[in-house]
Amino acid sequence: MDKKWTVGILLFDEVEVLDFAGPFEVFSITTFLNSDENSFMVKTISESGNIVKTRYGLQVKPDHSFYNAPDLDILIIPGGYGASEIEINNETVINWINERSNKVELLASVCTGAFLLAKTGLLNNKNATTHWRYIDRLDKEFPQLNVKRNVKFVDEGSIITAGGISAGINMSFHIIKRLLGSEIAQTTAKRMEYDIVI
Repeated sequence: MDKKWTVGILLFDEVEVLDFAGPFEVFSITTFLNSDENSFMVKTISESGNIVKTRYGLQVKPDHSFYNAPDLDILIIPGGYGASEIEINNETVINWINERSNKVELLASVCTGAFLLAKTGLLNNKNATTHWRYIDRLDKEFPQLNVKRNVKFVDEGSIITAGGISAGINMSFHIIKRLLGSEIAQTTAKRMEYDIVI
């Protein structure tokens, strides 16, 4: 039987909607070849488990809190104002990401979610990227990183960072290709009517 991967997506107030909703959609509709069986089980997680209010007012009820979240294979850290200006100062969130990083096979960020990974120290001496508007700030505040510009995502093996907003969708297809092969990635992209070279 093919392995079903468990994906956790961190949520918090003022999160950028497409940062989490893009990967959520990609992973949620991916199925194994010639099968209706989903390849991924996707769960949303916030610190308290209470409703979060996104950057533009959409309210989302997470599946889990930090305290009852299941074991994960993949953890995705989205960005937005909430990441770069609020949660970057939340030691509980930073510590949780750090603790979970030891238990997942793949850790990924979208947009300014890279700031949260950088704050943990997990990106030290690694290549990384973020939204183009914040790339100079990332470079200045975290000189231990090797910041990459003008790329959709940077794959460092167990850690992947994506550029702004829609780049998280490109990154998600890249992850699917890595784990399940290009045919499944292409099939999923076609289902979404998303134009991408895989």
